[in-house]
Amino acid sequence: MTSHSTLPGSAARTRRRTASSVAKFLGLLAGGDLDKVTAVFADDIDWYVPGSASLPWTGARTKGSEVADYFRTLGANIVPEKNVDDIEALLIDGDHAVMLGRFTRDARGTGRTYITPIAMHLQVADDKIVKLHLHEDTLAVAEAYAE
Repeated sequence: MTSHSTLPGSAARTRRRTASSVAKFLGLLAGGDLDKVTAVFADDIDWYVPGSASLPWTGARTKGSEVADYFRTLGANIVPEKNVDDIEALLIDGDHAVMLGRFTRDARGTGRTYITPIAMHLQVADDKIVKLHLHEDTLAVAEAYAE
């Protein structure tokens, strides 16, 4: 495996640009300005959050313009001020980034708290996020919202 200091110039630049784009996304998301969050995504995206029709924020999206609606819908179904995001690692390889950790959420409709390990796969092109796939414990999420 190549160390960071010996990456060829182009590969090192790609890695830095990916890291910068992901950091910008996470920072804007933490700040809560969803229009600015949307701006870090490309027009055409590959977005997938597993779930079901009973969880309206889940599923595929193909347009960057759909990102803000995802976060608004999710925000309406959780208690955002109780969110705990425990990020254990952010791994970057070229234009790919993988975030590993655990999310704790409270389901607004049932009041149940759920904890899910997560892996979020992001891909960046031309300083824009073109892919976001979230991998989480879908059973824990579904059970938290089950009536």
